Amino acid sequence: MTLKKTPVAIAAMLLAHAAAVAGPANEPTFAPAEGQPAIVTITGARGESPAYNPPASTSAMKIEAPLRDIPQTVNVIPEQLLRDQAVLSMEDAMKSVPGVGLSHGDGQRDQVTLRGFSAISDQFVDGFRDDALYFRDMSNVERIEVLKGPAAVLYGRGSSGGLINRITKRPGIDRSEVTVRVGSHKQRRGEVDVARTLGNTGMAFRITGAVERADSYRDQQFLDRDAIAPSLLVSLGASTSLLVQAEHLSDRRVTDFGIPSYQGRPVSVPAGTYYGAANARDVDFSQAEVTAGGFTLEHRLGERIALRNAFRKYDYTLARNNTLVGAVNEAAGTASLNRTNLRREEDGWFNQTEVTQTASLAGMTHRLLYGVEIGRQDKDQVNRSQSNVATVALFNPVSPVLPLALNVAPGTDNRGIFTTRAVYVQDLVELSPAWKALAGVRYDRFEQETRERRAGQADLHRVDAGWSPRAGLVWQPGATQSYYASFSRSFQPSAENFPLAANNAQIAPEKTTNREVGGKFDLFGGALSATASLFRLERTNVKYTDPVTNLLVPVGTQRSDGLELTLAGQVASGWQVWSGYSFLDAKVISSPALDNSDNVIKRVPVQGKRATLTPRHSANLWIARSFNAALRGGIGLVAVGERFANPGNTVALPGYATVDAMVGYRIASVDLQLNVTNLLDRGYIVSGHGTAPNLNMPGAPRGARLTARYRF
Repeated sequence: MTLKKTPVAIAAMLLAHAAAVAGPANEPTFAPAEGQPAIVTITGARGESPAYNPPASTSAMKIEAPLRDIPQTVNVIPEQLLRDQAVLSMEDAMKSVPGVGLSHGDGQRDQVTLRGFSAISDQFVDGFRDDALYFRDMSNVERIEVLKGPAAVLYGRGSSGGLINRITKRPGIDRSEVTVRVGSHKQRRGEVDVARTLGNTGMAFRITGAVERADSYRDQQFLDRDAIAPSLLVSLGASTSLLVQAEHLSDRRVTDFGIPSYQGRPVSVPAGTYYGAANARDVDFSQAEVTAGGFTLEHRLGERIALRNAFRKYDYTLARNNTLVGAVNEAAGTASLNRTNLRREEDGWFNQTEVTQTASLAGMTHRLLYGVEIGRQDKDQVNRSQSNVATVALFNPVSPVLPLALNVAPGTDNRGIFTTRAVYVQDLVELSPAWKALAGVRYDRFEQETRERRAGQADLHRVDAGWSPRAGLVWQPGATQSYYASFSRSFQPSAENFPLAANNAQIAPEKTTNREVGGKFDLFGGALSATASLFRLERTNVKYTDPVTNLLVPVGTQRSDGLELTLAGQVASGWQVWSGYSFLDAKVISSPALDNSDNVIKRVPVQGKRATLTPRHSANLWIARSFNAALRGGIGLVAVGERFANPGNTVALPGYATVDAMVGYRIASVDLQLNVTNLLDRGYIVSGHGTAPNLNMPGAPRGARLTARYRF
């Protein structure tokens, strides 16, 4: 069978197998009731759930399943927490997740590390890869699910430390809101969320959107942002539904790389100090445009079998212009500035066909998932860079006026084409009332092609094919305890999210293996949940630059040993808590690489050093109290240990702790809420770049946001 025929052939095979297996059987525990829609959630069956304690996830197994049945760490950030903390960005949301390190993403994209590994390509939306490089808007986000450890068994390449899946708002409810928010630094933001069912027509629609304008505590920074996302749900009969979704985002801001370092620490300057152009709003800006759309068709073939076909297409453009610190002369007390013009034009599509089945085999209940995914991404980029465009004082920079465009030949000018073809199967089986097992495997054929436009540069091509397995065992001695052990593996191709280059086109994919044990506990009748996990995550065949030949060689190994703890839910009547702790021993076990990025110390061995942007200890705590039907308050702490800015660990980002607070009051159909961030007005470094010592982002000083939300 050729791979070009695989999706159709496999889909036919899956349907035939499903029909053969689903013979007469006693009603299994997992089976939906007859006549329910194609996708059956357990939400309606469990009643109202605690606001901070979602009991289920759809991301971990691509079927909605209780978190206690999943042999993997999954952090579900619920809508109520996002509202209480007035979250407006992915960084705001992710700072409350254990095992996460923050990166400023070159001042133009969402980026974090998960368990010590970069997750630059591990952003998803509703189960689709969303690896374009931009800042996402939260106006259409219902909740965020963070999977820890490799997830290639269902999602394909990447996901060394985990992945982040945004679950969007969907039609099907009659609830609408208009929100107005004002805040520090001239922030003005309006949001709309209109959701209606259309009588007895079997149709429902939802439109979300946002408009935001703001300045910043960072000199020169501004934000112009617009987002809209309409969706329509249509019932095509008792067993069939069609969901159509679209979205558009426009985002313009200064491309901010932060501040440099001096003597092993970020330079001591006011948090707003900007190392770039005096006319940054005109020449140091990033303009991102993202347009996406798709559909999800679901059809129930009987009581035990459902078919789902989902499609998503996106278009993304980025004009990034930036000035940043290229080098620091500590003796002279100066910093030289580099400049870049970068253009990206990207489009792509993915299609997923999945069959879910509930069956009884050998006296055991099975929840089976069979899937086929195909996709193509076309990524075009042109990059022009110039070093030493200006020199400024290290401690008191006077920004130069710079031109927008660089008159230099491009250092990068190519088109990358990625093609994905994959099949996967998964089985969650109830071995007995106390034991469950999960097994799955995915086969990927990932093709990469780079078409060069620069003279003298050769086109490149590579195909990688491989298996990504996962296995787990769950023991539930009672209704309130669940213990698990799991194994999973993923792969990271040579380029993964960027076009192939001459120095990596011949290198086999890196591989990541995760071994994990843990426990999940329900307290107070399920109102409060606690989790604990111990894991070893190891990435092998890591590519590093050979210090002698200056070529990439696959000889590195990075390992993360860790512990994660969470406690979330209702601790007493009216009291909600969201908390977590992470210990991460993440370091490079083997590597010949030498780090030359430090301002003074050169050729520092990377072997034995800690992973960048990864604190050894981090913790978060948020407590909310409803005093009565109208008054609500909350207070929280985020504590992050020391991190390193560069692979040689010669520049450290000091640890910090910040306190946030909230008070809310309801008057009829209007909710008023005041959020104060960094209540104690601490100075700190919130993020870095991860590969360089002179690109460190100061955290925001004390700020306030006042929100008014009208419900109708």
